Amino acid sequence: MKDYTGDNGRKQWYANGLEFECRRCGACCGGESGYVWVTRAEIEKIARHLKMSFDDFAQKHLRRVGRKFSLREKPNGDCCLLEGGCRVYPVRPRQCVSWPFWAENIESRAVWAAVREDCPGAGQGRRFSAREIDEISNGDFSTLDHDGKICNRKNTSR
Repeated sequence: MKDYTGDNGRKQWYANGLEFECRRCGACCGGESGYVWVTRAEIEKIARHLKMSFDDFAQKHLRRVGRKFSLREKPNGDCCLLEGGCRVYPVRPRQCVSWPFWAENIESRAVWAAVREDCPGAGQGRRFSAREIDEISNGDFSTLDHDGKICNRKNTSR
């Protein structure tokens, strides 16, 4: 596999892209404790999807961390919205949509191999170009459509 020089000037090991297709298994939605950051717009969209008021949703499902909001977790570390699958999958936060292309997951081939062991959709499905992966990883969601889903646009490898 040839290397790709990303916008950060570093050679990227995933020059030929990586494959991913969400299997909706929920493996990425639980286990380790952490934060699922949500914006006000995402909160409003999720609350509407659940047919809840903004305030009711916030009280039941959000925790404040400094000046930001994160979804609550169950005692076992699972997302509060994970019940036999994601209850808000069509309107899930962009942080969730961007999985598995988080910076820490694409750090090296070895890390990606570990992600593939945990996530049945990693290494399967549509091939994302190195450019698309970098855009998603860097928080540039132009690769995502207006509904927060990863666009099935033509690969634009560098």
